[in-house]
Amino acid sequence: MLSHKLTIVNPTGLHLKAAGMLCQEAMRFKCSVTFRYGPGERGEANAKSILSVLGACIRKGDRINLICSGEDEAEAMHKLVPMIMDGLGERL
Repeated sequence: MLSHKLTIVNPTGLHLKAAGMLCQEAMRFKCSVTFRYGPGERGEANAKSILSVLGACIRKGDRINLICSGEDEAEAMHKLVPMIMDGLGERL
């Protein structure tokens, strides 16, 4: 299991377009891809589910802890972290 803490930088947070990009990329991997959020990281969302990501209501400036667990976890983390840091395709 690998984890990485990130701050969401895109202006709209993880709303429809950004959430869709995250889910689309996460689904390419066999490993589990989730993120924890909120006070004490008590919330957890499945990054492969658009409804789960949207339901987390992540906004710009919120911190998440991305967690990849499984056979291709390193590859998933290597691909997803830069995408999130770059704003998931949104103009910063």
